[in-house]
Amino acid sequence: MLDAALIKECADPSLKPAIVEQFVAAAGSTDPLAVSVESGGRLILVPKATSAGEAMAIVRQYVGQAVVRVGLTQFPVGVGVKNAADLQPDLVDACENLRKGTSMFAKVLRIVAKSYGNPESDDVIPQIFEDAVYAWKTGEFEGVSVLAPDPGGSVATEEVLRSDDRDSHTQDSASEWPEGNDSVGSAAMRIDLSRIGGT
Repeated sequence: MLDAALIKECADPSLKPAIVEQFVAAAGSTDPLAVSVESGGRLILVPKATSAGEAMAIVRQYVGQAVVRVGLTQFPVGVGVKNAADLQPDLVDACENLRKGTSMFAKVLRIVAKSYGNPESDDVIPQIFEDAVYAWKTGEFEGVSVLAPDPGGSVATEEVLRSDDRDSHTQDSASEWPEGNDSVGSAAMRIDLSRIGGT
């Protein structure tokens, strides 16, 4: 179980703590130094890292020739990185890994929710979460790569996502959303994911 203080300090604020916990439980690892390597759909056994240096050595050995994931969120290494030398050791820092991983997972959730038409029905929310976890693990949703860096999460979108912690959504709240703005990020928090897992 993730430490609540770590979630509060490091996780993307647009995701409720319960969602962060479930995301890490479903797709991540309890070990901040965990490295997994997959090639051609098969897992490659790598030594268990006992230090950040060892973990990064394994990462650098395989990045570019296999799918490498690291840390609490099993963050996909190499996304947006052209040279293994550019990889930062903060990938295996628990807080930084959680920050990067939950930020990217929030983007994946927005993409999946948008494909569902941003429904507000409680029945479909667990399915959206499940699809988002699957997309996180495979790197694709409906044939489109979802793990590339966010090409332009505008400041306005980020502010909307972080502006408040909506626990419920009334019809009135729809008027707060910009008219005709149907970018992937803008409709993100119409869905209350807090009900997943009964929380």
